[in-house]
Amino acid sequence: MISKLPRWVEYGSFLLALVAGLVNSIGLLGFKHQSISHLSGTATLLGTGVVNSTFTDVLHLLIILLSFLVGASISGYFLRNGALKLGRNYSSLLSLEAIFLIASIYFLTRDSLYGHYLASAACGLQNALASTYSGAVIRTTHVTGIFTDLGIMIGTKLRGEPFDKRKALLFILIIIGFVFGGVLGAYSFSVFKFQALFIPAGICLMLAVCYSIYNAKVRS
Repeated sequence: MISKLPRWVEYGSFLLALVAGLVNSIGLLGFKHQSISHLSGTATLLGTGVVNSTFTDVLHLLIILLSFLVGASISGYFLRNGALKLGRNYSSLLSLEAIFLIASIYFLTRDSLYGHYLASAACGLQNALASTYSGAVIRTTHVTGIFTDLGIMIGTKLRGEPFDKRKALLFILIIIGFVFGGVLGAYSFSVFKFQALFIPAGICLMLAVCYSIYNAKVRS
């Protein structure tokens, strides 16, 4: 049951959703005005681009999709399966996400498309980090599935079935984190432009350090 999971699950999910909201809002404002933390819109643009856009634009969108896939593959290789488990190398993967984001700043400030691809890979890596919690599929880089699952829970409650309050709280925290990340991302982009990506990169590094400390204490 999700009620048996440690409280850091909620805190970590909120902060990861905040990171994704930040990156996505900066993507919408600066990466050719396209989403970067999830792929539904990008895949649609790819489909319409085959008819309405140039080969270069279509190739760019395709590489965005593949970059996300590469990032998720990196997490998949090191985590082996999606279940949350203390002791896994989350710290290194969070640090790698931060490196991807910082590297993307270097390229984006030079108008290089490599920055887009690195940011997409960072989001793919993060989305694979947020795994399966007691049967609940948690994705912190987009909220479509979260809203769907929360709606199903409300519907089953209205039918008279038990309502998992902690799972609902987790979903709500992810939604709030993603939205607040969008607000923070819009403001920070207006002030710092692509340098604003240092904020989500810093959050990832902070999470990596905190997780390492927590893991060491639990194992000592």
